[in-house]
Amino acid sequence: MTPEPHSLTEESPTGPDGSRPEPPPGCPAHGPGPGGLARLHESRDLRKLYEDLRAEHGPVAPVLLHDDVPMWVVLGHAESQHLVRTPAQYCKDSRIWSPLGAGLVKSDHPLMPHIAWQPMCAHAEGDEHKRLRGAIDAAVAATDFRGLRRHVNRSVQRVVNRFCEAGEADLVSQYAEHLPMAVMCHVLGMPDEYNDRIVEAARDMLRGTETAIASNAYIMGALERLTARRRAEPLDDFTGRLIAHPAGLTDEEVSQHLRVVLIAACEATANLLANVLRQVLIDPRFRSQLNGGQMTVPQAVEQLLWDEPPFSTIFAYFAKQETELGGRRIRKGDGLLFAPAPANVDPRVRPDPTADMRGNRSHLAFGGGPHECPGQDIGRTIAEVGVDALLMRLPDVELSVGEEELAFTESIASRHLVALPVHFTPRPQQEVTRRPSHENDAPPQQDWHIGGGRPRTPAVAGPEPAATPVEPPVPVPPPPPVPEPAPPRNAWQRFLRWWHGY
Repeated sequence: MTPEPHSLTEESPTGPDGSRPEPPPGCPAHGPGPGGLARLHESRDLRKLYEDLRAEHGPVAPVLLHDDVPMWVVLGHAESQHLVRTPAQYCKDSRIWSPLGAGLVKSDHPLMPHIAWQPMCAHAEGDEHKRLRGAIDAAVAATDFRGLRRHVNRSVQRVVNRFCEAGEADLVSQYAEHLPMAVMCHVLGMPDEYNDRIVEAARDMLRGTETAIASNAYIMGALERLTARRRAEPLDDFTGRLIAHPAGLTDEEVSQHLRVVLIAACEATANLLANVLRQVLIDPRFRSQLNGGQMTVPQAVEQLLWDEPPFSTIFAYFAKQETELGGRRIRKGDGLLFAPAPANVDPRVRPDPTADMRGNRSHLAFGGGPHECPGQDIGRTIAEVGVDALLMRLPDVELSVGEEELAFTESIASRHLVALPVHFTPRPQQEVTRRPSHENDAPPQQDWHIGGGRPRTPAVAGPEPAATPVEPPVPVPPPPPVPEPAPPRNAWQRFLRWWHGY
């Protein structure tokens, strides 16, 4: 039996001018909104709120955004898959969003940069979506993943070299936020743009600070220069492939899509990398499984994509027609939030939220359907190699604070680890082209070389020792036979070395 229909559009009353009634005097500042609906942006614990909403409303729940704008949040795993895989019913074109048409969403609404329609594949439909997305998919498909893994290893060397001698670091601000940007600048074709400033600009944009507009302008300037350079001097990198694609993208379309790729990849991969490293450091069992070979690094990454998806909520889908989802009546023009975090712990697919999901890729961390993340395998590669290479460089890395002291900044979109302070044995820098390793990293001796003896300690002047009786010589046994040279690596070892880029 279908539950009582519920329409966000109808059950969120407004005044004659489209404004919403203000809370009466004495009303708690962070209480429920009109109709008793929860305000997502005011929650201090979205995980608990999502579970409360699931218990009260089921797999699809009504909520409010900033300025009490109504929205649905999809909590169910099956319902989320239906949402993203049914373009005939749901799209990402916010121009059909009823609250926007009714004037309830102001131009300065905090979520407008995420929701506002833009001429790019993330918001396009039909033939236009195929044209733009086809260019992105072709650029990703041409990626040399062996070469990418080699470059991630080298980027790890560069980043770790900046703090390895100190014996301590913050693996969020000094590693997880830098490695993806270093790699993505190389992938896009602008390795010289990677520095502290572009990392800070990307973080500033995502925080939505007062300087976010200036930070966006700085990044767009770099991408526009790159686009113009590749138009004049074609190269076989991501940008060059976008420009050369038969879809015929304009310079503006190229630079705007590069912005989305760069920022989304860096934020998602930084969150994923930090979350995996945090789990390694706080859970001895998790770490021992990695060290003992019971779990591979790719399996560890996949587990964290279930437990801590890089984006907990993705804005937004809109109903193209009246329909039903999760027992709720969805009207044409209603907005729906795609929420991987609560969908990944839907009790119907994961009764035990702590269950080992190793090897299972049916999580929703990268979305699905026509708008599924096109660069997910690039993100996986950066995270997998980034974790493995760091642990090879710093095998004794340990958390410097208690687990309970680790803090997160939480928004509707994501849950970001603030810092991950660690300590380790100080180690010397390594050559960038050398595969990350903790072996043979002691400073070399200065006064001897291969084939010569170790340096002798200078003699100290003093009295000559008294003569001692000379013992008869002791017969010396013949030297052992020289061993045969080690056999060459077997085929599997040679393949693994080739796959890791060495």
